[in-house]
Amino acid sequence: MILFPLILTILFGLIHSLTYTRIVKHLHIKSSTRRFLKYLLIANMIAVLGYLASRYFLSIPKFLYFFLSLSIGIGFVLFMGIILYELLHLLQRIAPFKEEKRLFFKRSTDLGFLALGSAFVGAGIVEGAKEPIVTYVDILQNRFNGNHYTIAQISDFHIGGLIDKEFVTKSVAAINRLDPDLIVITGDLSDAHVDTLKEAIDELQHLKSRYGTYYIVGNHEYFHSLEDTIAYVKQIGIHVLENSSVKINDFYIAGVYDLFGYRAKTHIPDIDQAMRGIPPDAPTLLLAHQPKYIQYLQDYTPSLILSGHTHGGQIWPFGYLVSLAQPYVKGLHSLGENRHIYVNSGIGFWGPPMRLGSHAEITCITWS
Repeated sequence: MILFPLILTILFGLIHSLTYTRIVKHLHIKSSTRRFLKYLLIANMIAVLGYLASRYFLSIPKFLYFFLSLSIGIGFVLFMGIILYELLHLLQRIAPFKEEKRLFFKRSTDLGFLALGSAFVGAGIVEGAKEPIVTYVDILQNRFNGNHYTIAQISDFHIGGLIDKEFVTKSVAAINRLDPDLIVITGDLSDAHVDTLKEAIDELQHLKSRYGTYYIVGNHEYFHSLEDTIAYVKQIGIHVLENSSVKINDFYIAGVYDLFGYRAKTHIPDIDQAMRGIPPDAPTLLLAHQPKYIQYLQDYTPSLILSGHTHGGQIWPFGYLVSLAQPYVKGLHSLGENRHIYVNSGIGFWGPPMRLGSHAEITCITWS
């Protein structure tokens, strides 16, 4: 609760400092405009501190929390801007122009750089404000003699802060309209202690499906009293898969703890325990929060794996960074003959209410 905000403070402080020394001081603009940008950077860094304080230690009105959370997204954009401007600055210096044309070129590209950054932030805010879409996915594996199952998958709610009771209520209604056979929640349900989120989490007990709702924990639950979260989710009637499996008609559903358990040294994922008692040739649905859990399957070959965690990259181009740690960032992928993994982009968001190059989603899977 102290270390993570401290690390973020140092990181964002460095980003804002570099933005001023490596970008603002080099822009060919009026001195008054440069002072204005300097004050904006100071204000945004103060907002970052306010966001961290309100997220972990204080309670503030929702509208204020919204504006403070945008500072994190702006910080991400500043980080990308530093890299981009270093390349632009290099181009400005080596461009084969006479001094007068070089000055015009620098002024034009500097203004274009500022316009592009502003448009990027604006587009991210607009996309982040959109309602989750329903993504329909057909997975044909010839498993059920011509029958099929409809699975509604949601992931990465991150209930807390801007993801409140109203958001969860709307999401539950959208999921129920799909009339699914099964509902799965693939981790990162909450982003605060469950005692402060009960009103929002209680809405999940209104989820309706033929065979129930199944849930596995993600890495964020480990930060906010994992055992209390598990106990409360069970209390409202949701099945929690804890390195365990259940048979549903002619297939099995299994779920494992998150890989963060290895670092936390508690609630460690165990594929042997999760798959125990499942016949090798039985159709099996495995819930694993992080896509890279496919590297821990040993010799097990579940038919379908459902994951989340990546948020689909959330804000472009961070999906490329995610791909350095995860084998898949979003969507459906084949793992071999009649074997697939689907990575949900998340119904909520972490940090800023911004998206670009990804969308919040509810997945409606037809598994046949």
